[in-house]
Amino acid sequence: MSQPPTPQASLFDDALNPAPAAPLAQSHEPRPDPVVLGTKEPLDGYSAKDIEVLEGLEPVRKRPGMYIGGTDERALHHLFAEVLDNAMDEAVAGHAKLIEVRLDADGVLTVKDDGRGIPVDPHPKHPGKSALEVIMTVLHSGGKFSGKAYETSGGLHGVGVSVVNALSERVDVTAWKDGFEWRQSFSRGKPLAGIEKLNPTRKKGTAISFLPDHQIFGENAVFKPARLYRMARSKAYLFGGVEIRWSCDPSRIQDQTPAEATFRFPNGLADFLAERVKGIETVTPEPFAGRIERKSEGGAVEWALTWTPAGFGEADGFMQSYCNTVPTPEGGTHEAGLRAALTRGLKAYAELTGEKRGSILTAEDVISQAGALISVFIRNPEFQGQTKERLSSSDAQKLVENALRDPFDHWLTAQPKAASALLEFVIERAEERLKRRRDKDVQRASATRKLRLPGKLADCSGQATDGTEIFLVEGDSAGGSAKQARNRRTQAILPLRGKILNVASATLDKLGGNKELTDLMLALGVQGGSKFKEEDLRYERVVIMTDADVDGAHIASLLITFFYRTMPNLIRAGRLYLALPPLYRMSHGGKTIYARDDAHREELLATEFKGKKPEIGRFKGLGEMMPAQLKETTMDPTTRTMARVTLPRAEESVEDLVEALMGRKPELRFRFIQENAEFAVADLDV
Repeated sequence: MSQPPTPQASLFDDALNPAPAAPLAQSHEPRPDPVVLGTKEPLDGYSAKDIEVLEGLEPVRKRPGMYIGGTDERALHHLFAEVLDNAMDEAVAGHAKLIEVRLDADGVLTVKDDGRGIPVDPHPKHPGKSALEVIMTVLHSGGKFSGKAYETSGGLHGVGVSVVNALSERVDVTAWKDGFEWRQSFSRGKPLAGIEKLNPTRKKGTAISFLPDHQIFGENAVFKPARLYRMARSKAYLFGGVEIRWSCDPSRIQDQTPAEATFRFPNGLADFLAERVKGIETVTPEPFAGRIERKSEGGAVEWALTWTPAGFGEADGFMQSYCNTVPTPEGGTHEAGLRAALTRGLKAYAELTGEKRGSILTAEDVISQAGALISVFIRNPEFQGQTKERLSSSDAQKLVENALRDPFDHWLTAQPKAASALLEFVIERAEERLKRRRDKDVQRASATRKLRLPGKLADCSGQATDGTEIFLVEGDSAGGSAKQARNRRTQAILPLRGKILNVASATLDKLGGNKELTDLMLALGVQGGSKFKEEDLRYERVVIMTDADVDGAHIASLLITFFYRTMPNLIRAGRLYLALPPLYRMSHGGKTIYARDDAHREELLATEFKGKKPEIGRFKGLGEMMPAQLKETTMDPTTRTMARVTLPRAEESVEDLVEALMGRKPELRFRFIQENAEFAVADLDV
């Protein structure tokens, strides 16, 4: 007689409260002894001892990227943002009016406010610990969950300041609370001693001083005064009721950043915008700015906008958004609400004035050449990730749309002349967009005719964009070799005459009048600035191919600067490459190897040609290479090596470097040379 099957455990059994075991089915086999957990080593070597349980702030130190997005410069300065956000939350809640930011000579950063002070009384759920210690050492502890202590706040998860504590070599917290001064110090997330009760005082507030941990961020990690200065100033713009005082030890400053400054902007974002558009011609005489509190909807909105035909520096337009004083560089629902309100308002005004072309307007047309600042204060905001770079709260979009609808309508109708100028300006943008769409499907042959360079651009024979690439080649001679070496179906060649215009120090007029650059953009099929559309690009890859010498590197840097300043999204999309042609040809017997540079040559001499004396030839330029050599080393996808041009996450550092090396200020270049050319001292004739 067959035995009933033994019951199988369900995948959905509650592991913490398992169901009673089924009775053992009858069997002729002896029942095995029960296994006591942890007494026997599993056969595969994977056991309970391999399971780590991270306690306290250990997870933060183990995986800092989960909490601050990495360990680079951007993440380092995010520590400051977390501490500053807490001080700003006190100001927004109406408890603080003054915030002090100080960077000392030893790199210690201090943020001090005159708010209520961190609570210091014993915490009911953590016997023997003060609330201050709990806040600093326990993840997800804070006063911003229920909404009782703060109506709106930038802090949400209760992890900000504890993360700063975990990732700092030392943290000193001083609280002026309940008539006394209290102090406690920490190191790498752990208290060095208990909380100290010091002198009686009538002061109120909190001061947090911290030094980032070099074990986490690297030995050379230091706060950049210029970046801290900008972050502090932008916070002051976001709330007119706060004053922020900045001070920095002069020994830490390497640029034009002031050692002391006071930020107070009663008009908030309107002051911010006024400073940004200073000296720029705008479409309307006055910006569209205002602030509205919606108690019924649990929030507030502040905004400031203007439009300009000249563009803002290197960009046609910009939009900066904030939620509860926290910057949201990736945008989100509050930006969507702003776009929707502006588009709907302008369409309604067009209909009111009988302008039939208003129906073609889109949000992109309205905002493309606008300078826009939007700040919202809402309860329980939802962000994507701990670093809060994108707002995802659906309530924010509704709040912004409702808040801006009537003020924008009133602003337009109150100044008909300015409103008509704005409407005409925006409609022109829309008509340009539609024209680009009509011209999008231009065949390659017609594009070549547009260039009027039948002997210059050697285009692909294939019609599809996928798999195609255009090589920007230095000089006609190199262009000739490249044309012979290319795959005609997928590879296009555009020779350039020597060094192109340095766009970092050139005016927009000069840029538009430069034939080399206009020909290049026509060949690519795109426009610069906000008009750049990745889908318009006629090639999948853009490859800069210059000589492997100093002049070639200079031309490559000029081209990269051009792409970074006029169409940075090309770089962000990963479509820009550098070809890596060799500098040397090394041969011995029947063996031939190419070397990229001097270091690679020495490496090959020590490895591939060890003990031999190979014949070494140096290529003066791409034009000296035989087409077959150029194809093998630089152009054939099966044998070549290329470098993709990328941007770091913290793009501010790139902007500063481009401005220093390629901008109009020679003193910045001189300083860079002084700081980075120590190796040349031995060669100088002093």
